[in-house]
Amino acid sequence: MRKDFKTAVAERRSHYSISKKTSVSDQTIREVVDHAVKYTPSAFNSQSARVVLLLNQEHDKMWDITKESLRKVVPADSFEPTNEKINSFKNGYGTVLYFEDQSVVEGLQEQFSLYKDNFPVWSQQSSGMLQFVVWTALAEEGFGGSLQHYNELIENDVKSEWNVPDNWKLIAQMPFGHPESEPGDKVFAPLENRIRVYK
Repeated sequence: MRKDFKTAVAERRSHYSISKKTSVSDQTIREVVDHAVKYTPSAFNSQSARVVLLLNQEHDKMWDITKESLRKVVPADSFEPTNEKINSFKNGYGTVLYFEDQSVVEGLQEQFSLYKDNFPVWSQQSSGMLQFVVWTALAEEGFGGSLQHYNELIENDVKSEWNVPDNWKLIAQMPFGHPESEPGDKVFAPLENRIRVYK
């Protein structure tokens, strides 16, 4: 039975212990991503979001690339914690790579010069909404995931490996898989310090 929206939002959490088990098809995962990309809002209806969905061996390859990139910058004698962390992502079933098409952003900057400085910010905001929509929808299908940012280290290799256009800017990586443990309790700051209502 499907959860209501508020429950789905509340139960979406970061899962770092994930596995390759799945009870849904690759087609279902694709449909989740398609729906999110189509319906997530964007400033000026720019639709600048781009996604690369990596499953199975392609997912494994992504985290092998990341590990080798990190090996170049992390000292060998302290690499093991990094190795374990990357392996925890590789243990999952798939990865969603989030990009923003900079040619769309730059085109809007030229077309609406008054808002020029805002379009990169709005692009990031739209990407954040897309990440949340995909993350929550995948959780609805029984997956756990987390959001990672190895952008500068891996972007060139990722673009080369999967023939990603140069004008796509890598924003985030979301490994997902079957959750193998429950996330810890989450502490919430008091809402009265975060929200003001006037009427």
